[in-house]
Amino acid sequence: MTDSPTPDNGDIDALAGEYVLGTLDAAERVAVAARRQREPALNWAIEAWEQRLSPLLDLVSPVAPSAHVQAALNARLDRAAATALTAGVPGAPVSNLISLENRVRRWRRVAVAASALAASLAVTIGVRETMRPDVPNNFVAVFQKDDASPAFLLSVDLQSRNLSIRRVAADVPDGKTYQLWIASDKIGPAPKSLGLIEATDRSVQKALTVYDQSLVQQATFGVSLEPAGGSPTGKPTGPVFHAKLIPTAP
Repeated sequence: MTDSPTPDNGDIDALAGEYVLGTLDAAERVAVAARRQREPALNWAIEAWEQRLSPLLDLVSPVAPSAHVQAALNARLDRAAATALTAGVPGAPVSNLISLENRVRRWRRVAVAASALAASLAVTIGVRETMRPDVPNNFVAVFQKDDASPAFLLSVDLQSRNLSIRRVAADVPDGKTYQLWIASDKIGPAPKSLGLIEATDRSVQKALTVYDQSLVQQATFGVSLEPAGGSPTGKPTGPVFHAKLIPTAP
């Protein structure tokens, strides 16, 4: 009498993978469901597969692998099976050869099902990336002199964190200058100076590279009227215009 070969851990893991991936036929699935009740190792392997794969299955729908991928998998598995069979000991029990063939078929089905799952995930990620809304990089802020006239116009490229500000209708009294500020809870209770705004009709460039993008986007900007040379206290001392950034496109 020849005893049936005892399944090794690879057999159990492959069978558990088939069970979770749904590649077993109805009779095989019933048999595995019964076995897991009396075989703790098989039950543990099934739960491990479910834990690994269930988050992905919640996100994607099944997609069959392409014909060339499936053909390549089949060819590779067939070669592995042929090598294993020819490497066997002459006169080996037929039951061992049958067991090996079953094992190859099992791993083939697991590989194909796993490839389908991976393809589904790749398609879903690609669709999500193409559907992701564009994040605006260009922002503006308007410092109002009054209800009708802007005092200054400011623009920011959030990607490079380069700032440009231009005086529009703000008068520059003799002996005075304007100073630009940035304020945020992330940089402390007091605003930080971004430098003076020269008395010119051209835009003045400033760099914001010391601040991260989220801080710049949420910050409040201010322009204060100061003595020539800037604030003597390191804080705004004169009248201040305030503004927040708004995106130039939705």
